[in-house]
Amino acid sequence: MNPSMSSPQPGGFADKFQLQGRCALVTGASKGIGFGIAQAMAAAGADVMLVARNQAELETAAGTLRETGRQVRVCPFDLRNTDEIPAWFAKTIETYGRPDILVNAAGITRRAPAEDLTIKDWDDTLAINLTAAFVLSQAFARNCFATGVRGKIINIASLMTAAARRTTAAYTASKGGIGQLTKALAVDWADKGILVNAIAPGYIATKLTEPLVTDPKFDEWVKQRCPLARWGTPEDVAWPAVFLASSAADFITGQVLFVDGGWMATF
Repeated sequence: MNPSMSSPQPGGFADKFQLQGRCALVTGASKGIGFGIAQAMAAAGADVMLVARNQAELETAAGTLRETGRQVRVCPFDLRNTDEIPAWFAKTIETYGRPDILVNAAGITRRAPAEDLTIKDWDDTLAINLTAAFVLSQAFARNCFATGVRGKIINIASLMTAAARRTTAAYTASKGGIGQLTKALAVDWADKGILVNAIAPGYIATKLTEPLVTDPKFDEWVKQRCPLARWGTPEDVAWPAVFLASSAADFITGQVLFVDGGWMATF
């Protein structure tokens, strides 16, 4: 064996996947995938900072997460206000302390044939799905650099990071951008101790997708198209996020992990 290489230590196996002593800021955390990730992070030992627009929904989510015994902070903010993100982030960490894990899970979609899509719908989708993720990552990284602390960023991508469906031009552009932004930030910040990865979920059953889940025709299409023949759940996405945030993933950066039941592996 190369003397510069070390073997895994069995006694520390479980610890590699724990997040005790860590703090995760999760956007879009009041429901769906964002809430699922925050819940898993807390279960793995991390304190969590929950970000979304609706404070009442955040308080409900926080009440559930506090049952884990972890510290849970509610940080309401409208990420469409991208110019205000740096000042809001600075005030948030001054009030609650700094996170060392950032999860950019907030996202919206505006559906229309490309020829009918309004510029406002385009701008809103790109602002939340892509620009806000960049500006918040930038603020997070700058704080890490100033304090000399390593950090992890996890972006939520999509099947549409690699493919497209009709009437999704803005969403597809934003998620394609997330995939490339993940790689660009990983390369720029690798030597500064910031690891950046993305998770690209397949079709996930949430309140947002409930109209599709309950549409018999669409539901059947998803199950026939997906090799695992089912919808995913927020939990299916959440535990891979915990892995990427943990020290078990300290040699992984710039990757887009498809958590899609095999969707992208077939046609």
